[in-house]
Amino acid sequence: MTRGLALSSSAARASLAGVALAMALAFAAKMSSAGLAVLGPVGGVPVSAVVLAVLLGIAWRNTFGVSSRFEPGVQLVAQRVLRLGIALVGLRLTLAGMASVGPIAITVAAGCLATALLVGVSVGRLLGLPRGFAQLLALGTAVCGCTAVAAAAPVLRARPADTGMALTCVVVLGSAGMLLYPWLADALFRGDATAAGIFLGTAIHDTSQVMGAAMIYAQQFGVPDAVPIAGFTKLLRNLSMLVLIPLAAMAARRDGPDPDAARKGTGATPIHQAIPGFLLAFVLLALLRTAGDAVLGGTAAEAAWSGIVAVALTASDLLLVCGMTAVGLSVSLRDVQTLGWRALIAAVVVALAVACVSLLAISCLSAGSSL
Repeated sequence: MTRGLALSSSAARASLAGVALAMALAFAAKMSSAGLAVLGPVGGVPVSAVVLAVLLGIAWRNTFGVSSRFEPGVQLVAQRVLRLGIALVGLRLTLAGMASVGPIAITVAAGCLATALLVGVSVGRLLGLPRGFAQLLALGTAVCGCTAVAAAAPVLRARPADTGMALTCVVVLGSAGMLLYPWLADALFRGDATAAGIFLGTAIHDTSQVMGAAMIYAQQFGVPDAVPIAGFTKLLRNLSMLVLIPLAAMAARRDGPDPDAARKGTGATPIHQAIPGFLLAFVLLALLRTAGDAVLGGTAAEAAWSGIVAVALTASDLLLVCGMTAVGLSVSLRDVQTLGWRALIAAVVVALAVACVSLLAISCLSAGSSL
């Protein structure tokens, strides 16, 4: 009993060390962002705190490293704290907003999904890459990054090496998109929250990377409404796992029986993998915002309700900065060296193809709508 308590205490201290590191770097990012905004020529140089948080995290990881003492706390922030911040973003969105964005977001997401699957498998075959890697890369780019790769790997009977390589590609290319695409969105859409949010929600791989890019865009260019739209668009992409993973299992069965199928549980997609709990909370909070605005608007409680929403959104921003710092602390540039040039080229081609289709679809749809 005493030994168990000691181990628990040691684990708690390890988590606290990592949490403290992430919070310290996040604080440095916030202070640096505030300082750059008021210092320098022509009234300062505004730089998103999320950009600085990610860059500080990457710089720390690849300069000083993250020891096993800090790793548990860093992962706690990168997962639970970040997910809580994403869930609270739902308070920025209402049912009317989801209804207005939904049809366009679904159309663009479907086009990007089809493109990723087709290009990923085709480029993989052209470059002579393992079939399992090409399939995992396509699914990871099309749907939801690391989650899709982890869920599909046992279904596709992918080798551990192929799974690891696909995960590395998703992390590296998604992180690059997270840091670059907000500026592309501003150059092309100039403050159009809907177009920018849908682009970021469809062109970037993982949920955390999508929200990081949306936060960068919101903070850098003053368009906060793009954040919930990007999150909602990403949720629509996640839903496709309910169909794609079973289809992948059926295709794998045609190649012959898998003796480990029962152990792996292939053929079904658990609901918590297709729709993570924090994304469900995102939708529920959007519904709560809709109900609160409708019931309390114009009453004596309206000011109190608005204050609660404002506090929650401020907390969301702070949690997202901390979470993205931890994401940066998880990115190892040395992992890029483990990728062969063919795998890296395939990942770049698929990512660029998806981004181009997203931009083309948004442009076409905007021409005939109020987007």
